[in-house]
Amino acid sequence: MKKYVCEPCGWVYDPALGDPDNGIEPGTAFEDLPEDWVCPECSAPKDDFVPEDEYEG
Repeated sequence: MKKYVCEPCGWVYDPALGDPDNGIEPGTAFEDLPEDWVCPECSAPKDDFVPEDEYEG
């Protein structure tokens, strides 16, 4: 599964880790995150994330 990066702050969503602090189980693909999920670091919306290989931060 592909990692995604928050463009505003650089936080990386790793599907292998999920986001347990916000109820996202390890193994959850980015595409399967709820639409209202936000970056745990800066609260940016899901739309502000890009695939890791496209991140130019």
